[in-house]
Amino acid sequence: MRKKTCRFCADKGLRLDFKNPQQMGLYINERGKILPRRFTGACSKHQRDITLAVKRARLLAVVPYTATQSRV
Repeated sequence: MRKKTCRFCADKGLRLDFKNPQQMGLYINERGKILPRRFTGACSKHQRDITLAVKRARLLAVVPYTATQSRV
């Protein structure tokens, strides 16, 4: 398999915005968990930035903490 490259290191103009739910959706799975580096392909520096941005987005209710569950 080919090693993934960090999209933030490759494109210096790309910014991580925690107020953008579409961009934050790329880094969380369907259950609301943050994806690890092996799935995102980010370097360690940018993975820490992704984690911080997702946590900020959760705090502002831009993305949910967990997946919605229907109660029976």
